[in-house]
Amino acid sequence: MKNHNVSMAGLRVVLVVGLGLLSGCTFQKKDLGSEGNPIKVFFTPSVDAKVIDANSKVMKDWLEKNTPYKYEIHVPQSFIAVVEAFGAKRADVAALNSFGYYLAHKKYAAEARLTVIRFGLPTYRSEILAKKGRFKTLKDLNSKKMAFVDPASMSGYILPMKFLADEGSKPGETVFAMKHDNVVSMIYQGQADAGAAFYSPPDAKDGIQDARRLVKTQYPDVEDKVEILALTGEIPNDPITFRADMPEEMKKAVAEAFLKMVQTDEGKAAFKNMYGVTELKAATDRDYDGLRAMVDAAKINPEEALAGKK
Repeated sequence: MKNHNVSMAGLRVVLVVGLGLLSGCTFQKKDLGSEGNPIKVFFTPSVDAKVIDANSKVMKDWLEKNTPYKYEIHVPQSFIAVVEAFGAKRADVAALNSFGYYLAHKKYAAEARLTVIRFGLPTYRSEILAKKGRFKTLKDLNSKKMAFVDPASMSGYILPMKFLADEGSKPGETVFAMKHDNVVSMIYQGQADAGAAFYSPPDAKDGIQDARRLVKTQYPDVEDKVEILALTGEIPNDPITFRADMPEEMKKAVAEAFLKMVQTDEGKAAFKNMYGVTELKAATDRDYDGLRAMVDAAKINPEEALAGKK
């Protein structure tokens, strides 16, 4: 009986020591930015997935060579998925569209640290596109089939819908193509009467920089077949956004790395290929106050649109 008590006591000691080792080693959370817990960077799917995949890998390699952190790249299916990734703490940094930032800040206090610059401009517009010569005014689009990008796209849905409503134009059937280049392709192929996508002014050297440039390889005559019917007002360009409770010193280091990256040939090429970006500049949340006021005035619920698009 005595030996039995000794053996039980020894077993308890072994269990306690074993549990202590497990809690101290096996289940210890890795530091953010380490191999076991890399910084999760999300890129919104605005162009072909292969383009984003190839160029995001260039960015990942550059960041890992020029900061002390490890990174993991994600390309989700929609803008909303990026926003919710911030809520679930699965996203640390994201290249968000303007409305995605509106939601991410409102719901999860995500923070803009950088704004993209396209050909010297910190703002952009939405364009209403149509087959060349088919329509003369926006009111001609009443009851017509229109292609939009995504219910959470500022330039590809929210801004043009408000613009059309203000101009007294009410489209008929609407479809979501999910990417800007798909909108242009649908109009070119006659699958939609008109559509909306992002607009950037043409460049003296490289020609058109609006959404039509994304399909010029596929459709070299796109400028002759698809025209800009109207342009909306200006809105702030897309931000590079950070999770609210990410360590401040890490936010500063990563933001600074992005600023330096776009000054290199490979970094600039990657940003331009993915998002038409030529520069970055420092930003704060206050830079998007005007955007918030406009979105609130538009009274468009993207979650309702997402539910009804299928």
